[in-house]
Amino acid sequence: MAIQEMKQLLQNGRTGDLIEWLASFGRTDHGGVTRLLYSPAWKEAQLAVKEMMDQTVLDTYFDSVGNLFGRLPGSEAMGETILTGSHIDTVIDGGKYDGAYGIMASFLAVMRLYQTYGLPKKTIEVVSLCEEEGSRFPLTFWGSRNITGAYHLSAAQGIQDSNGVSLVEAMKQAGFDPDNYTPASRRDIARFVEIHIEQGIVLEKEQNQLGIVTHIVGQRRYTITIIGESNHAGTTPMPLRKDAVSTAAYLISFLTEKAKEVDRKLVATVGKLNVQPNVPNVVAGEVEFTLDIRHHEEAVIGHYCSAIFTEFQRLAESLHMEITVSKWLDVKPVAMDQEMGKVIGEIANKKSIRYQEMISGAGHDAQVFGSVCPTTLLFVPSHQGISHSPKEWTCLEDLEIGIDMLTAVLYQLAY
Repeated sequence: MAIQEMKQLLQNGRTGDLIEWLASFGRTDHGGVTRLLYSPAWKEAQLAVKEMMDQTVLDTYFDSVGNLFGRLPGSEAMGETILTGSHIDTVIDGGKYDGAYGIMASFLAVMRLYQTYGLPKKTIEVVSLCEEEGSRFPLTFWGSRNITGAYHLSAAQGIQDSNGVSLVEAMKQAGFDPDNYTPASRRDIARFVEIHIEQGIVLEKEQNQLGIVTHIVGQRRYTITIIGESNHAGTTPMPLRKDAVSTAAYLISFLTEKAKEVDRKLVATVGKLNVQPNVPNVVAGEVEFTLDIRHHEEAVIGHYCSAIFTEFQRLAESLHMEITVSKWLDVKPVAMDQEMGKVIGEIANKKSIRYQEMISGAGHDAQVFGSVCPTTLLFVPSHQGISHSPKEWTCLEDLEIGIDMLTAVLYQLAY
């Protein structure tokens, strides 16, 4: 985009225009967006956001992994930074609001504050985080986990995408040469504030305009493997079968009902299932399925896992079959800043904004920052709860209400 066009876009300052502009980087034939970490579309988008920030008072810079920052320096010499933003990457053929809205909202909020009040007391930085989704490489939160020190370049070793391109090579292709890597971890971040579309239907169903997140759920993911015995479908009597499919069906039904019994806010999902040999006339000898478990209390997750896996073991012994459980993800629940949540509720009441407290069932960068500093996560409604889809949509009024609230929060924190 030409500099003059960029200046005109900024002068208009319309949220919808900025989101449509950012969605042009990686736009798909279906009207969605694909911006995978370190891809050409991702690089173009990050550079375009940097160019946009460069037309303002913000001082811009990249860190070693491609997180982009726009800095508005504070007048106090405390050295503390209020960080606000979200992620630039998307899922394949995703929506235009997921992540992108949080970046544009933070940028607009900071610009409006500066235009009204000038420089803040505390430094504010708008961040366009390089990665959150895990859509290209089998890892998530590459951006925020580098900032918080949970990841280092060593975490990228051996990681490849589905085409065999290593994360390290992809970094280099995008202009972030691993040979020049310096740790991206920060010690000056006093708070992190993120605004995001809900990606669910709760706010719309309750006819509320704002969600104040109290907790982000913990997640455990497992692969369950059942080893039975393949045999002829016509000649193997039912009592003599070691049928991995029927065993899997029982276990899936059991874990589903147990989740409802343990806690109404606990969710357990079997999302992927592989059957071997997977033909019509053979008793299946092996089944593998995934299990995704989420709740905002670690103790509830632990109690549930203990209950279902005890039953898994009992069944395996009674049927003389082998059932193995392999855990490959364990993210702890994180509480958001409760005191700031109360302040936001008071601000919303004064502005006559309908809001509710809620628990986030999806992962966000806020949960990474929430483990190291006070963190706030706000939601605006998602129409029909649709997300990770070209049909993802939030009305302009709700987008603006979110920016208005974010502006008020940043004023409280930095001015």
